[in-house]
Formats: sequence, structure tokens, C-alpha cells
Amino acid sequence: MAEHPAYPVGLRLTGRRVVVLGGGQVAQRRLPALIAAGADIFLVSPRATPSVEAMADAGEITWQRRRYEEGDLENAWYALIATGDTEANTRASAEAERRRVWCVRSDDADEATAWTPATGHSEGVTVAVLTTDAKGRDPRHTAAIRDAVVEGLRDGTLVAPHHRTRTPGVALVGGGPGDPDLITVRGRRLLAEADVVIADRLGPRDLLAELPPHVEVIDAAKIPYGRFMAQEAINSALIEHAKQGKSVVRLKGGDPYVFGRGMEELQALAEVGIPCTVVPGISSSISVPSAAGIPVTHRGVAHEFTVVSGHVAPDDERSLVDWPSLARLTGTLVILMGVDKIGKIAETLVAHGKPADTPVALVQEGTTAAQRRVDATLATVAETVRTEDVKPPAVIVIGEVVKVGPTASAPRE
Repeated sequence: MAEHPAYPVGLRLTGRRVVVLGGGQVAQRRLPALIAAGADIFLVSPRATPSVEAMADAGEITWQRRRYEEGDLENAWYALIATGDTEANTRASAEAERRRVWCVRSDDADEATAWTPATGHSEGVTVAVLTTDAKGRDPRHTAAIRDAVVEGLRDGTLVAPHHRTRTPGVALVGGGPGDPDLITVRGRRLLAEADVVIADRLGPRDLLAELPPHVEVIDAAKIPYGRFMAQEAINSALIEHAKQGKSVVRLKGGDPYVFGRGMEELQALAEVGIPCTVVPGISSSISVPSAAGIPVTHRGVAHEFTVVSGHVAPDDERSLVDWPSLARLTGTLVILMGVDKIGKIAETLVAHGKPADTPVALVQEGTTAAQRRVDATLATVAETVRTEDVKPPAVIVIGEVVKVGPTASAPRE
């Protein structure tokens, strides 16, 4: 038998009896997939790991607390033999052979009638990698191949064309704070499958270079606005391309719903009946401080953090921020889009009781190769922004957490 390769097949085990002998680590690893397959699982073992015992307590498996006995494999479709008793494993394997039950043995692959492949999943596809013969079995190599294929499918570097008709629509994808590695797996896969990408300036630009030549990339900042407001023009572009039957990705920086106007775009699409998928992204409000060595919360220092938009000055009648209340908070204040208004913001916070020596950090181009951090206080931050030539995009962190991390630097006096 070892001279011939194994024949790969997918077992449909829903409602069918599966017998597992042994409740140790092997069973703990294999049981979740069998449960997910809908199998009727019968576990025979005098003992089990806490995780396996929890599966029994939850009613996901039936557990007989005893050793293997002849006849346990009756009416089984599939058996996993994984006890620490070689003699019992041999007897169970022989019973499986007599009853024509496909049998996996964890202790001796040569004596098994089935092998378990290294499996992974990606958007409705199961990848199963199987060694072709027993003599050359190398589980680590097999698992490495599995991981490479699954990772490629998930991050879009391995793209298999769809031959079925795809439903046209729009995906609002949060691209994260700037580093292309910080986009979500799902976001990267949708980007790889897109026909049209409408990208923000703050999206992960490096990912656009990886797209196939046929993908149309549109810079949202360069859409001709004409009689439209900027956002209306973007909405119109999304609708126009989606109505042409194309798969459209709206690639945004950070998260679509954190000061990203993503809901406005979703509402515009919903009004004309275009389906829309929202893929959350890592917000710069927490990721950029983290990349600069600043925790937005820290035990004994800050028990809360507040994120506000600084694109409107505190004394502007359009401002919706309660700045006096923010000045009274003892936690961390994170300000986005506030570089050019930070002087007025700092002045307002101090006027309402925030100590003038409260630490401030400005992190420019966070998570990218151009990242830099500049420290100041509320009293000095306006002048520091001018003298250090801090430019957007930059995340501003105000609070004692600025001094916590090992990379903290002395503020400008």
C-alpha cells in the first residue's frame, strides 16, 4: 500500500457516527473540525484534557469514560485512534479494517487506512495538503505549504480568478493607519479581487502597486468635482462604476467609520440599491500611538481614552466637541486631524482647567517609514509644531501616558 499515493477525498460526515479513541492533545486538535463537519462524535477515553471535557459538557460530543472495547467501531463511518496504548490502538485498527471503517492512527501512519491532511480555510475554500506517501511524510513541510497557500489566498498575493458571475457592488475597506501590513486579511483579499479601486490619500498606497494592470485605480482627491461637493462626487463615482457591473473597493485610511464619512457613502449606495460590504480597519487613533510607544490606557495612569476630531477649532460654531468637559477628564485625549488647530485646542483645554504641563506627543506619518514623534506640553505644543514643522497626517496624544513608554522623550520647554 505504501508504494501508491493516497487518494484524496472530502468526507461528508454530517449526522454520521465518528468514533474517537483517546481524549488527549491529538483529540483536542482534531475534534473542533469534526464538530464543525456536523459529525455525531462518540469519544471513548478514561480521561480527557479540560478542553475536550468542555466539549462533552457542552453536548458537542458523547463521552464514554472508559478504555476501548471490541465493538466500539460498530456503525462508524470514520475513526480517529489516538490513545497512548499501542496494543489497544492495534486492536482498534484491526476492528476498523474488518468493519471497513476509514481509520486514522496518530501513533502509526503506516497502519492507518486514512491520513489527515493539513487543512486551512479561506472564504469558503478548504485547502488540504497531503503527503503522497508514508515513507516521505514530513508534517512540518506539509503544514508550511498549507500555510503559504492559505496566507496567499487571504492577503491577495495568490489570486485565483472567479469563473462564476460575481455580484457587483462596493466594499468600504478600512486600510489601517498607513503600513500596508496593517490592513485586515479580508480587506486585502477584496482589494486583490477588485475591478476598480477608489483610494484616499491616507490609505495604504503601497498596496496599489501590487494590483494587476487591468484594475482601474482612482485617486479620490483627483475626482473632478464640477458642480458636486467633494463627497458627492466620490459617491457618484462609486455608484457609476458599480452600476457598470464592476467590483468596486473604496479604500480608506484607518476605519471607514472613524471620521471617515463611510456611512455617508453607504447611505448613498443604499438609496440606489447597490449592495455594500463594510470592512473595518485599524484606527490610527490607537495604532499610531502604539507604534510610537504610547499606550492609550495604562494601569494606574489612565482608565479611559477619548478620541476627537480636531479639524474644527474649539471656538468655531460648527464644533460639536464639549471641550470644557474634556479638560476635566483625567484619562488620555487623542486628537485626529488637529495639527493646524492644536494651538487653539491646547489654549482651550488649559483655560478650562487642564494643567499647562500636561504631556503631549505628536506622531507624524505613524506606522510608515517616515514616522517621527515630537513631544511637548500643552503650554509649548503650538510653538513646537511650528519650530519642528510638524505636518499632517499626525496623531496628537495628550495625557500622562505619553511619559509611560520606553521611547518617551523630554518635552520641548
